[in-house]
Amino acid sequence: MDLQEFKKQFIRDELGVTEDYGSIFTFIDFGNVNKWFQDDRQDSDNKLLPEDTTLNVDLEKINDFLKIFSNDIRFYYGHDPENIGSMSFLRKTKYVFGKNKVFTKPIQWVRHHLSSDEVSTTTRQLFNDIDGSYIRLPKCNFDVEMSVDALKLLKKYNTFCLLSGDADFVYLNSYLKSKGKKIILIKGGHVTRQLRKSAHLVINAQDIKKHIAVKKQKPGD
Repeated sequence: MDLQEFKKQFIRDELGVTEDYGSIFTFIDFGNVNKWFQDDRQDSDNKLLPEDTTLNVDLEKINDFLKIFSNDIRFYYGHDPENIGSMSFLRKTKYVFGKNKVFTKPIQWVRHHLSSDEVSTTTRQLFNDIDGSYIRLPKCNFDVEMSVDALKLLKKYNTFCLLSGDADFVYLNSYLKSKGKKIILIKGGHVTRQLRKSAHLVINAQDIKKHIAVKKQKPGD
């Protein structure tokens, strides 16, 4: 075993991903994953982050990390066709994960009307209609797409690895378990007891922060 393989085996052992999990297909719900470290004030070494610095999930790093134990990696994330930055990010995801492994659809914008107090404190762009002032909130869930793909590929993997904290996946996980599949859940923050119980192995995002996150300076005002 060369040094690189030794490092990979060490990480697998550290995570608890044993050979018993067999062929592992990994599904990334990036709309959920992207928020994992947004409120963190410490880096992976537990050092305080400067006020102008945040932790972000890095595409290359998370791809390299998941390759340590995954036989296939699938990336799900919405895009905004009218936003140059969003389209640039989409191109990067296809470069990193492969265009056939990135699954996307346009973001839908939901109106959220504000009270007078909320109007005076919001930092978001305000819009108005006959019902008053509102902000636009992005909505782009991939629960259905990920579930359908997991079922279509059922015969190709032994273990379904999910990167998400969305409780809507409890039903899918339970069904896959009934078909003899193992479930690995990689989650950030609090998740429901039902989602945790639906997995054979639960990995906390804080425990893999050193493998997948990078420091970035906040955009200037």
